[in-house]
Amino acid sequence: MAFKNFYELLEIVPTAPADEVKRAFRLQIARYHPDKVQHLGKEFQNMAADRATELTEAYRILSDETRRAEYDLAFAEAGGQTAAVAASAAPAAAGVAQPPVGAPPPRPAREPDTQTGPQFKQERASRDEFVRKATVSRVRNALESVGGDYAQTELPGFDMACVPKSKMFARSKNPRLLGRFVSRLDREAIAEAWTDAAKWGDPKKDDVCILLMGTSLAPAGELAGAIAEQRRKSRSVRLTLIPVDARVWDAHMPLDAPTIAKSLLARLKTGA
Repeated sequence: MAFKNFYELLEIVPTAPADEVKRAFRLQIARYHPDKVQHLGKEFQNMAADRATELTEAYRILSDETRRAEYDLAFAEAGGQTAAVAASAAPAAAGVAQPPVGAPPPRPAREPDTQTGPQFKQERASRDEFVRKATVSRVRNALESVGGDYAQTELPGFDMACVPKSKMFARSKNPRLLGRFVSRLDREAIAEAWTDAAKWGDPKKDDVCILLMGTSLAPAGELAGAIAEQRRKSRSVRLTLIPVDARVWDAHMPLDAPTIAKSLLARLKTGA
């Protein structure tokens, strides 16, 4: 029987206490709630349902001390390695007295990094790809709902690229819109997105707004400093970059953000 690594599924270490298990479960399960994927294709809805089932089972096991101890032992017997089992094996090798048979294995004081193997990397890549597609789909739907009057196009390196539809006698006041999803939104991600967006059209004439979205964000001070640094390096470029927490649609909104971006993010925030 193949055992699913529930610790990796919830993205926690094997020594995580019960309250951390609960927090991790709530964070993960919210990403796959039916309301979040109802606008996606049937394939993605099925993927979300399967992942939600796995997460629920992981929480059922790891939130109960007895079931968790039994899981640790069974997983180790199947060839897995949890911190609890590794800790119980170490004293035996050193000739240290073991706890009574049937007692839960002790937790180690040091928390090893279990989130490294190929299985975890594959799980994480699969989850990131699902979240990326779901996030971009929600943004597209929200943009249509706020009446942005945009045409879809493509730009290498970006998940979404939209240009304002031309009007007969006037130039649209809306900026070009770019969207990119990253697994980690930090200084490097901002610098890369800024550099790539500056190559689109005429950066000195065309206003461009970048929605840089992620589910793991660096501190607000780091993000603000990174944006300020890019602005100093390219003062003539008409770019606005908005870091967005795609988990809850909180945005680090600059004062000069275009109106369409504010409307779009407000719509997302209220459940577009």
